Amino acid sequence: MRISRRSLIASALLAGLASSLAPAQAEDYPTKPLRIIVGFAAGGAPDALARIVAEKLNQRWGQPVTVENRVGAQGNTALAAVAKAEPDGYTLALMPVGNAAVNPALFASLPYDPVKDFAPITQLASVENVLVVSAQSPIKSAQDLIAQGRAKTASLTYASPGAGSMAHLAAELLARSAGFEMTHVPYRGVAPALTDVMRGDVTLIVAQLSTAKPLIDSGQLRALGIASRERSKVMPELPTIAEGTGIAGFEAVSWYALMAPAKTPDAVIGKLHGAITEALKVPEVVAAMAAQGAQPIGNSPAELAAVIAADTERWTKVIKEAGIQAN
Repeated sequence: MRISRRSLIASALLAGLASSLAPAQAEDYPTKPLRIIVGFAAGGAPDALARIVAEKLNQRWGQPVTVENRVGAQGNTALAAVAKAEPDGYTLALMPVGNAAVNPALFASLPYDPVKDFAPITQLASVENVLVVSAQSPIKSAQDLIAQGRAKTASLTYASPGAGSMAHLAAELLARSAGFEMTHVPYRGVAPALTDVMRGDVTLIVAQLSTAKPLIDSGQLRALGIASRERSKVMPELPTIAEGTGIAGFEAVSWYALMAPAKTPDAVIGKLHGAITEALKVPEVVAAMAAQGAQPIGNSPAELAAVIAADTERWTKVIKEAGIQAN
């Protein structure tokens, strides 16, 4: 087929126009309302973190930033919607560690790929987890727990709010790292799991510190260690699990990141990253996140991608070795 000189010139002009418009559009961004899609119900930590960020973006840019809750399939429904959204920076996703680094190994198939379908912006915050037993338990420390597990003097059990939850994976990682076995007791939610741990019906649980701390303070739970690399600023007297057990580098942290659809322009990602990381330094934002038991992070897109890769490797290994399957 013969292509005329006029058609070639028109095509070149259109290509040039498109390339000249892209930077201009990125420079003007945002020019319309944004939305952050959250795969969990309103009122929980993920929803609260998204709303904190949304308010600051609205204040900075003067554009409405709404939080849309799309509950279903452990957050997978919401992320599938964002993966298919226009990559223009106006539809974003709050992505927890579970959806980024756990679900790909937990589910036989997913309606999204956390690496191929998304462009990282930044980790918003991490949420500390704590290893706890009943206040009446004979287990006084993490080292006591490991000693009992290895000696097989008692049948050790651990609670979680469901298969593949961070509570489930963290306890499995601890047992496998220390060389002993525990029996998983899944519940439909954190509240009933904590209740049975407090009563001594189940040996332990790894719970979010913000949830467990009131029960620790009231004398109903005993804290054995923080599941982070560093001690908690909230409970600085409590050793990390690594310190208490000698398991070097032990870590089981919950975190939340902000992601955009893949192919979102780098300039738009840069604007979002700059605005969000600045907001995370504001004292009132730090305080609001602390109320949710969260600590701001604000790393780079490349650093977030590295975190996802490392956590995917860690939790995939645990899931495969333990034979964990989604509920």
